[in-house]
Amino acid sequence: MSVQNYINGQYETPSSNEWLDNFCPATGEVYGKIPNSSKVDVENAYIAAKSAFPSWSQTTLEERSRILIKISELLEANLQRFAEAESKDNGKPVLLAKEVDIPRAASNFRFFGNAITQFASESHESVGHDALNFTLRQPIGVVGCISPWNLPLYLFTWKIAPAIAAGNCVVAKPSEVTPMTAYLLGEICTEAGLPKGVLNIVHGLGTTTGQAIIEHPDIKAISFTGGTATGAHIAKVAAPMFKKLSLELGGKNPNIIFADCDYDTMLKTTVRSSFANQGQICLCGSRIFVERSIYEKFKTDFVQKVKALKVGHPSESSTNIGALVSKPHLEKVLDYIEIAKQENGTILCGGNKVSVKDFENGYYLEPTVIEVITDECRVNQEEIFGPVVTIMPFDTEDDVLQMANKVKYGLSATLWTNDLKRTMRMSNQLQAGIVWVNTWMMRDLRTPFGGVKASGVGREGGFEALRFFTEAKNVCIKY
Repeated sequence: MSVQNYINGQYETPSSNEWLDNFCPATGEVYGKIPNSSKVDVENAYIAAKSAFPSWSQTTLEERSRILIKISELLEANLQRFAEAESKDNGKPVLLAKEVDIPRAASNFRFFGNAITQFASESHESVGHDALNFTLRQPIGVVGCISPWNLPLYLFTWKIAPAIAAGNCVVAKPSEVTPMTAYLLGEICTEAGLPKGVLNIVHGLGTTTGQAIIEHPDIKAISFTGGTATGAHIAKVAAPMFKKLSLELGGKNPNIIFADCDYDTMLKTTVRSSFANQGQICLCGSRIFVERSIYEKFKTDFVQKVKALKVGHPSESSTNIGALVSKPHLEKVLDYIEIAKQENGTILCGGNKVSVKDFENGYYLEPTVIEVITDECRVNQEEIFGPVVTIMPFDTEDDVLQMANKVKYGLSATLWTNDLKRTMRMSNQLQAGIVWVNTWMMRDLRTPFGGVKASGVGREGGFEALRFFTEAKNVCIKY
């Protein structure tokens, strides 16, 4: 199946007529083509967005809200179709896409469709000066949204929804590895009545299509989710052009387990937080630190549960672990497992490719648990982004805080304890944009989302996203 660009409300082939292969991770076979878009395609998308901006930015909040909620409803009505497309494109289990990814994409449109009607600015009376200051929140214009392959539609819409809700027009690029649901989104937007040019989707490589978006002189803001190295490149290009930037980058998240936790809940959740979506979530708890008094028990119980996870074809309802997203990514993860062995890590379970019957060329890997002897080893410091976690014991709160914070990343952290004082102390000291206590991935879309250090700059979610996609203008009236 050939994917096409979505520009000015219609599907178009790339101007160069150049195409890229689109692989199915579950089979390892090419099942379609996607555009290898050039600067010409990006420029066409920009022209369409620029043309649509004046009228869209003046559209009433109620009308914008109505269209976004209609998109949400249409996604829900097409749930099975989108879930199957996401699974085939990404390798994740269909059930996961049906229960999480597509419903969350629909929720993104519904949430920001409602949020824009509640978004308020500030006013300040200057007592003694007979003046009133108030703040206008105005859309930026044409903005760029670039999303990753791990949660394709989920994170694509997480950017697009607040951007268009705030009155902007968008030039968006999904990952070239997982383009299908972004492609299908175009027809949903058309059916929902989104005006031509408000959303434009161009497909292609990051080095060409993505580069054309970030260096375009009149695309005034960039929202990017992806790798830290790419984020650094975008910042370098965008800084001299004074673009607004939101960068949600990598993570190497600590999962800290104290002996006083609710053990059964912790164990069940830790399996999920380690291996959901094949470990290909930036929020997965990839470094597990366990208080020494329960370490051996945890190690035995955790490994037993991990071994019970079924690796299989994404379409099977019994599958827990689907295929990794691509052959190069599978090879990268396998390389890290070899590095762990070289660093004297112990493979407690997993570590091998899996041959799934009738799909032997698919990109399957056993969920892998590695016991490490030092927190400074590479597999404990570098983002692997696969079904691989490390475990090691700790003795004191101070020790585990030091280890948890001793990485360049700072996206999320998970803390398991029933000690309220410890919860407050550690939540304050953990260097992370998000701290979950006695839970994981419990998201409220009103809350700010993002990281510190090499995990990025800026925040998404709630009014933070609407603030990013608007410019604040102060008006002072002396009366």
